[in-house]
Amino acid sequence: MKLSTYFALSFALIIVIVITSVSIVYGQRTKSALEREIGESLTSLSHGMGDKLDRYMWSRYNEITLLATLDVFRQPDDLREANRLLGELQGNIPAFSWVGLLDADGNVKAATGDILVGEDISERPVYLEALKEPFVGDVHDAVLLSKLLPNPTGEPLKFVDISTPLFNDAGEFTGVLAAHLSWEWSREVQRTVLAPFQDARQRQLDVMVLSGKDHAVLSGPEEMIGQVLELPDVDHLSADNEWTVQRWPDGETYLTGFATGVGYGNYPGLGWRIVIRQPIDVAFAQVRELIVLMIATGAALAISCGLIGWMLARKVSRPLSLISEAANKLRRGEEAEIPFTRGIKDIEVLSSSLSILIAELTERKTALVRMEDKAHHDKLTGLLNRSAMDVTVQQAVRQAEERGGGLAFMYMDLDGFKAINDKYGHAVGDELLKEVADRLRTNSRGGDYLFRMGGDEFILILSVSGAEAEREAEAVAGRVLESVRLPFDIEYHRMGVSCSIGLAMWPQEGRDIDALLRDADEALYASKNKGKNQLTFAERVYA
Repeated sequence: MKLSTYFALSFALIIVIVITSVSIVYGQRTKSALEREIGESLTSLSHGMGDKLDRYMWSRYNEITLLATLDVFRQPDDLREANRLLGELQGNIPAFSWVGLLDADGNVKAATGDILVGEDISERPVYLEALKEPFVGDVHDAVLLSKLLPNPTGEPLKFVDISTPLFNDAGEFTGVLAAHLSWEWSREVQRTVLAPFQDARQRQLDVMVLSGKDHAVLSGPEEMIGQVLELPDVDHLSADNEWTVQRWPDGETYLTGFATGVGYGNYPGLGWRIVIRQPIDVAFAQVRELIVLMIATGAALAISCGLIGWMLARKVSRPLSLISEAANKLRRGEEAEIPFTRGIKDIEVLSSSLSILIAELTERKTALVRMEDKAHHDKLTGLLNRSAMDVTVQQAVRQAEERGGGLAFMYMDLDGFKAINDKYGHAVGDELLKEVADRLRTNSRGGDYLFRMGGDEFILILSVSGAEAEREAEAVAGRVLESVRLPFDIEYHRMGVSCSIGLAMWPQEGRDIDALLRDADEALYASKNKGKNQLTFAERVYA
């Protein structure tokens, strides 16, 4: 009976393929749409934060400019009334930490709480910048007011300046109406923006306000306040109200939404960048749940269809399953034989051919492995040899790049080995090389590679960290020098050798491996010329 006859009954397989394909296509589209929706919601949140900040500043800005139109400030004849109005303003809007009336020379004539009255603040930006037009200054630390204003939290006080020039009816400059707006109000704005997200803490949302000038963090996580935030394309992303997934300076990956405050009404704005981030695992938790649900649904459908197909195609699938099981065991390195099945001619031919093929491949593979292992290892010491160098070095470089570390190429040559060879013969010399190789193995670590290059020359490639690379390599070299220097007892003879070492660092001294090996070799001979039994860094040979 032909195998094609049984395949006609195995429609279940086709159903599984169709369901899987549809699930993958639909799942990818749904995943992309959901990720875009989550990202845009974060951007919308950033934009909302920026809008609320600008609207709040617009209100305070207009309150100051409105007060500046009153005669009691333009032509300050009644300072008591001016004080009363300023106190009323602060009482209604506590965010105004200090509001003062300055005369044309920058002297404070009236102020909330009488703070700084009589003081000359003509050198402060709040006065200088408002001589001709209204001024709004970016967030800054308190200077004059840090010890004068109440500060129950003990945290450094920060203000936003708002000031406007005053002119009398004749158009003459009479002074400046200046205000320090406490930056604490931005936290209230943040709480308002995040209010719809009752579980904001669980969502791990971090809201940051950046200076439009230098991207310094004005508001955000406590440990980041005052730091300059280095993120790629932050200006472009903020201007376009975009979102992205990117790695932050702390090494974590976040979904990040951006927006820029563009002002509101007649308030020009300070160009604050609003950045809201959320850990990628938290942000896309719904996406993962969707994928798990789709996988579970697809698995359930596949199992149902598979049961139907199994009942119809059992006669065909059984022998094929046995063959497949045996093939998998062979792939894992376990012992197994391809079963010979009778009853279906096509499967009989398949099982017989596979048995013969696997037997031949196994025999060839075993021979090749033995030959390759023999070709790449030193016959005397069992260490890697010169022919294994290229492949092994490339592997070491890849591993170092993946972990962000470096490599140290330690070129070693025994001091006094020739004299021992001449005195005791090559057999003793070979035993000495074996024991030296054992001591070098003892001082190497996981991830290091040890080679015998021929004669009494060895190379140890050390896997080192980026920050302490030279110190780490020097420590290993010190242990090698000390270990090799210990006496050897071979065939009732006690003898001693030492070791000279040249060391080159990758990538600090270049990325050309052949050049590094040559540099390490030059450093080795520099060690010998300096008296042997010591370490020389390649970079110090050419210094």
